Amino acid sequence: MEIGPLSRHRAQLALGARITIAAVATLAIGHLLGTPMILWAVLTAVILTQMSVGRSVKATIDYSFGTLGGAIYAGLVSNFVPGAHELALLGLLGLAIAPLALLSALSPRFSVAPATGVIVVLAPTITHATAFHSAYDRVLEVALGGAVSLIVSHFVFPARARLLALEAAADMLEVMASALPLLFSAFAEPQDPEAIRDLQRGVGGAFARLDKMEQEARHERIAFLDAERDLAPLLRALLRMRHDLVMIGRAAVIPLPETLRPRLEAPLAAIAAAAAAHLRACGASLTAARAPRTSESLDAAFEAYAREIAALRAEGALRSLAVERVEHVFALGFALEQWRGDLGELDRRIAERAR
Repeated sequence: MEIGPLSRHRAQLALGARITIAAVATLAIGHLLGTPMILWAVLTAVILTQMSVGRSVKATIDYSFGTLGGAIYAGLVSNFVPGAHELALLGLLGLAIAPLALLSALSPRFSVAPATGVIVVLAPTITHATAFHSAYDRVLEVALGGAVSLIVSHFVFPARARLLALEAAADMLEVMASALPLLFSAFAEPQDPEAIRDLQRGVGGAFARLDKMEQEARHERIAFLDAERDLAPLLRALLRMRHDLVMIGRAAVIPLPETLRPRLEAPLAAIAAAAAAHLRACGASLTAARAPRTSESLDAAFEAYAREIAALRAEGALRSLAVERVEHVFALGFALEQWRGDLGELDRRIAERAR
């Protein structure tokens, strides 16, 4: 069934609706409360309304820390350092911004602190209010915009970071499944090492996106006292899977010895095909919240490879090889055994989430 444009961009449309509602609601509430510079409250609501509830929570916490720190410091500096004329104002601005800029460079959580300092120092020249009132108003404006952002994110077309993290995990499994055919073909025919490294970078990038989503889900769970199962065990299982593919990729840089290829090419291709199908099935099970089925074809493929290696050893086919070539074969066997165990661990973690 073909997916329509509205369904394809549902998350983006929902985000647009949340941002619009947050901006309008902040403006209306600000007028009712008599907020002095309502522009900053509306801008705060727009900035803090993110793709998921968890991301909005994290953005609000960081924005609040930066605003509070910048407002307190710039307010104190403005209160004790006179800035009656232009030259004095230049010095006051530099004195207020320099430490805040350094703080924001040291900690991303305070990235908004310099902007807050600028507003606190310069707003009195426009509104003719005191530095204390400027800092106080800034904190209230951020509190209003942040509160409206969190409420709208939670109740208007809410996108839970936990669900987005599970989708990111399924995407990572798809990336790994797509990489397996080319990766395993390198054992039979030489492949461009850069192409293999591209596959590894693709898997690494998918895990980085998943890790970011997991952090947002953690913020979401803490903020709303959610009893949902922690995603950390699933992430550890997927990280081990990534490490396994790195080991297999390193072994794949050099093809297997020519004397062994006719015997091992088919079993390795069977492992790649069965593992790719199983990873895609695991991704579907993860997003559907059901336990994955045991892949008999994958178990059979691993067993067939192990039997072939045992037969080659019994026939003495490995004795004629150079030591480094024998080490290469055994390193591949170790990587495959490790991978097989980690595939089983992944199945168990997905089954836990289904329960």
